Amino acid sequence: MSDLQITAVPPLSRARGSVGHPAPLLPLRVQGLRLEVDGVPLLDGVELSLTPGGCTVIMGPNGAGKSLMLKALHGLLAPSTGEISWNGTPAAEATGRQALVFQKPVLLRRSVAANMDFVLKARGGDRRRRDRLLEGVGLLHKARQPARLLSGGEAQRLALARALATDPEVLFLDEPTASLDPASVLVIERIVSEARARGTRIIFVTHDIGQARRMADEVVFLHRGRVAEHSRAAEFFPEPQSQVARDYLAGRIVL
Repeated sequence: MSDLQITAVPPLSRARGSVGHPAPLLPLRVQGLRLEVDGVPLLDGVELSLTPGGCTVIMGPNGAGKSLMLKALHGLLAPSTGEISWNGTPAAEATGRQALVFQKPVLLRRSVAANMDFVLKARGGDRRRRDRLLEGVGLLHKARQPARLLSGGEAQRLALARALATDPEVLFLDEPTASLDPASVLVIERIVSEARARGTRIIFVTHDIGQARRMADEVVFLHRGRVAEHSRAAEFFPEPQSQVARDYLAGRIVL
C-alpha cells in the first residue's frame, strides 16, 4: 500500500426537512417495476423498499439487471410500468439530490481543479471547499494536472470527489472499483465508508463478493431482472435463503 494520505471529505451544511428545505428523500419505495427494451423485460416486477442509513449492495450474475436498476432508481431510465418514489417524490424529480458514479469515470477534458469547479460553481462552493474535497481524496497535489493524465484509481477518486461536492443524500456507485488495483480499491472503499458515516445513503453495485462483505449493511440479490433476495448482510452471507444466491456465493455458474 502506498503512503497516500486520505482525509475525511467535509460535507456541505444543510438542514433537511426544516423550513425552506425539502423533506428527506428516503424511504424509497419500488412497486411493480418493469423495464423493457424492444419488448424484452430486463427488469420484471421488482418490489423494493429502502430505509435511511447504511449501504445497500446490489449483487447478482452478469445480465441480472443491476446497472439498469441503479439507473432507474436514479431517474435516468423511466420504467415501462411500475412506480419508483423517494418519500413520495418521483425518481425523475429527485435526481438533483442524488449522485451517480459509473464504473468508468466520466471527466471533463480539463484540469483536476476545473473538474471540481464545474460542479461547485452551481452549488456556491469556493476554492477552499474545492481544495478540501481534493485533499480528502488525495488529489490536491494534482489540482492543476489535466484529468486525462490521472491513473484509473485517481480518476475514480476525482469522480467521487465531484459526486460528494453535490452533497448528495443518496450516492449510487456502479462497480466503481472494477479493474482497479487493490490499493485504489482500499482508498475508494474508505472514502465511501466515510460518506456513509456522515449520513449519505449508499447504493453500491458490485460483482466482488469480498467487497460486498466489507461494505454491505444489506444485500439486494438480483437474478433475471427480479429480486431473488433482500436481507441484512449479516444474514445473507452466512445463510442465503435462495438457491441462486447460494450457488453464486459458492462460486458456481449462475445463468
